[in-house]
Amino acid sequence: MPGSANLNTMIKAARRAGRSLVKDFREVENLQVSRKGAGDFVSRADTAAEEIIREILTEARPTYGWLGEESGGSDGEDPTRRWIVDPLDGTTNFLHGLPHWAVSIALEHKGKVISGVIFDAAKDELFYAEKGTGAWMNGPRMNDERIRVSARSRVSDSLYATGIPFAASVADLPSTSQQLKRLMPVSAGIRRLGSAALDLAYVAAGRYDGYWERGLKSWDIAAGVVIAREAGAIVEALDEGGDEPHDLGNVICANDAQFEEFAKIIRN
Repeated sequence: MPGSANLNTMIKAARRAGRSLVKDFREVENLQVSRKGAGDFVSRADTAAEEIIREILTEARPTYGWLGEESGGSDGEDPTRRWIVDPLDGTTNFLHGLPHWAVSIALEHKGKVISGVIFDAAKDELFYAEKGTGAWMNGPRMNDERIRVSARSRVSDSLYATGIPFAASVADLPSTSQQLKRLMPVSAGIRRLGSAALDLAYVAAGRYDGYWERGLKSWDIAAGVVIAREAGAIVEALDEGGDEPHDLGNVICANDAQFEEFAKIIRN
């Protein structure tokens, strides 16, 4: 699908950064056998990918603001627009040689995300959307195919995704455990693959039927929020009545047919 100049620039940046990361990913698999490990190498790869993205986006729109995982935030001359970038969502997967990670780029206008691109470079799958134009996917076996959420209406038939707290987020473990305890017996299954951006993209593509997670950052989910919404998902902050999910760092989403039931189980 032909997109706006901004969207085309975002896709260009995501693909170029993704190609750089794929080269580094081949190397990081070799570093797993070393005593030192691959942590420092991955950090450099992450930073280099963000620099690629920032150079392309800033050249195209020098007045826009910026929020990047590695370089932080900066105001632009245009206070209404801001890029939100995660050059490598799924860093732990990347570090361990698991091919499930993505480049995530979003454009925010007056506090609302209006465009998003998520590029799974390891699988060559590109998910993208602009507000009001639907969600799309371009993969190794297809070109610009429109994607939509699943039509499953029963929780018992549905597959969900979430994030499981680790050392840095152990405070969220009790609430997550209770959510899992309520959902696991009544669903078809729960997955934890380690990339919030791809979790949202997979809901958009109908691969998952719903997703929820707490303790995230804006750059983790901003692009995924608009892609999932344009694919037909209801996307809200996990805390009812809150602001936009990417502002609060927590999210819940599912198709319209089951969102109410799913949200009730998770929110209790």
